[in-house]
Order: sequence, then C-alpha cells, then structure tokens
Amino acid sequence: MIQAERLTQINEYYFSKKLEEVRALEADGREIINLGIGSPDLAPPESVIMALNAALGDVGAHQYQPYKGQLKFRQAIQEFYEQHYSVELKESEVLPLMGSKEGILHISMAFLNPGDQVLIPNPGYPTYRSVTDMLGAEARLYDLSEETNWLPDLRALEAQDLSKVKIMWVNYPHMPTGASATEQLFIELVEFGKKHDILIVNDNPYSFILNDNQLSILAVPGAMEVAMELNSLSKTFNMSGWRVGMLCGSEEHLKTVLKVKSNMDSGMFYPLQVGAIAALKLSKTWFRTQNEIYQNRKEKILRLARALNCVPSKDQAGMFIWARVPEGETSEGLVEKLLHTYSIFVAPGFIFGSQGEGYIRFSLCADADLIEKALKRVV
Repeated sequence: MIQAERLTQINEYYFSKKLEEVRALEADGREIINLGIGSPDLAPPESVIMALNAALGDVGAHQYQPYKGQLKFRQAIQEFYEQHYSVELKESEVLPLMGSKEGILHISMAFLNPGDQVLIPNPGYPTYRSVTDMLGAEARLYDLSEETNWLPDLRALEAQDLSKVKIMWVNYPHMPTGASATEQLFIELVEFGKKHDILIVNDNPYSFILNDNQLSILAVPGAMEVAMELNSLSKTFNMSGWRVGMLCGSEEHLKTVLKVKSNMDSGMFYPLQVGAIAALKLSKTWFRTQNEIYQNRKEKILRLARALNCVPSKDQAGMFIWARVPEGETSEGLVEKLLHTYSIFVAPGFIFGSQGEGYIRFSLCADADLIEKALKRVV
C-alpha cells in the first residue's frame, strides 16, 4: 500500500529514530546518560496522584466525558490563569486538550486550507512545520538569532508579502533556546496580527521552569481578537505522560477548534481531570521547590557545557540549556562524538531548524548525580 502524498515531505520524528539507536547501545551493555529529552523525571505532586486515585471510584468515572472537559476543570484553568498570568478568562474561553501537541494539529486543521501560509520560528518546535506540511499549507520560516535574543524581527516580516499568511506560531519561553518574551513583544505581536489578519498562537508550556516572570499573550488588551495560547501540565507539574493541556482564546475561535477536536476524541478520562484540578490549585511553594532542583541541575549542566567548550546563551528559562558548539564543530558531529565516545546523548540544534545548526541542547530532566557522572566522563 502506497503512503499518502501528504507524508512525502514528512520524516519520522528525530527522537523516535535516535532513541532506537540509544536503546541498541544500551542493549550492548553501554550506560547511556540521556540529556536529550525534555520529559520530566521528577514525580507529580503526591496530592495530585491521590486525587486521581480517589476519582477512579467515582460514579461515571469510566464513561465518556464532555468534549470540552468537566466544568470544574475549566474553572480551575480560569483560576490558574487569573492567579499566575493576571488574565481573566470566561468559561467559554477555555478548552482542555489531551496534551498541547494535540492542539497544534487541531488549530491547524481548523484554520488552514491548502496553500495558506504559516509563519514558523527557526529554530523552533519541529511539530509546527510537520503539521503545516501534512495539511498542504506552506511553511514560512522566520529566523531567530542569538544577536536579537531569539526574538522575532516583526519589522523585517512586515517588509514581506503577508497576504497569504493565516497563522503565526510563537513559543515563549522559547524552546529550544530558553529565551523569554517581553510584554512589549506580546503587544507588538497582537498589533501585528490585527494589522495583517493573522492568528497569533503562543505555545506556553515552560512558564514556571526557572522563570520568575510568567507572561501570557492573552494579557494584552484586545488579544482575544487575534491570539490564542496553548499551555500544558506536562512540564510544570511533571505530568507529561498524563497528556493534559489546554487552549485558551475567544469563544468563537475555540468553537472552530472544537469542530475538529470533537471528531478526533471522546473526552479526557475523568480521573485525569480531577488530578489536573488538584495540580492547578497548588501553591507557589510547589514551583519554588521544583526550581531549586532544576537550578542545581542547571549549574551542573553549565559546567558540562563549558567542559565541552560550548557557549550557553544568556538568561535561559525552561528545562533546557542551549549552547553554541566550539568553532569548527557541527551540532551533529558533536552529538555523535558525545554519544559514541562518552556515552552521553544530547540533542543537536539542527533538528529545530537551520538557525539551530551550530548549537546543541542539554535537558535538565536528569538526576544531578547523572549529570555529575557525565561531567566526569568528559573532563
């Protein structure tokens, strides 16, 4: 059977293939220290697990759930956004998702026609590009660079023909570079979207990791007209395997997305929603405790980067360290050397776009002792 034409430009996700190679090396007896994947190794809050377990016995817990999620879950998201982002949302402006990655596909399916153009950050999360390609839309990459602190140059974009652009993906705090947005950037993005009739979607799962200034694009006055925001419990609460996310935006935009989503799933498992509610109600003590752990790991990763003569970008938030490789090296070459010589796996920057070449990405999702062991292997 011949594969669909939409897949001719799509490759298997890099980590899907590379982790098979890592597992093969481990099967041969190699102890690989994995600093490549952003999957939290820490446990979710105990109270969240208890809430999930208790909900397993609730009446109706194992039945289909509302496509828009339980009302109490949506209300918990409203309260979370008001408390941490100073954004007052209506219940109709919240749509729970089975992970924010689902939202990237659903938003794209809801608003893109073949031939529409999409502004995608370079470097950036590869899924923005792959979903765009699968739907027959055209990816328009906009370059980010260390010189501009990995923020978009909107003036340069406005000098181009934007008449076919339908969606612009932004992602702050940024993955993979760790750059943070400013309030002024979000104001300018909303103005940009209104001026050119472009839907601005901010992908915002890293707000609380080593970041003291939580920002939402929806805090900008008038943002609901042209902006949406994805968020997730995966990184913030160590719940990546739970697949719990959310999309916030205008009721009109969410109704459009729901036309897709309601045909793709049959609602989120009820105990997951109960656990998510417990997570969203946690105090700021949870974030402080997590960040103490990540800060310790970050300091060790920075030592490892310097031992490899890599130069980390400044002022990084999130759970990664983005670093420029030594002069004369390539990102892939250094990654292969680390894997096969030192049994350390990190992510090469080129997988995030051409502007990522010359960089590598270290994950903080590894125990501090493992990071110390990696450091000892290279010094």
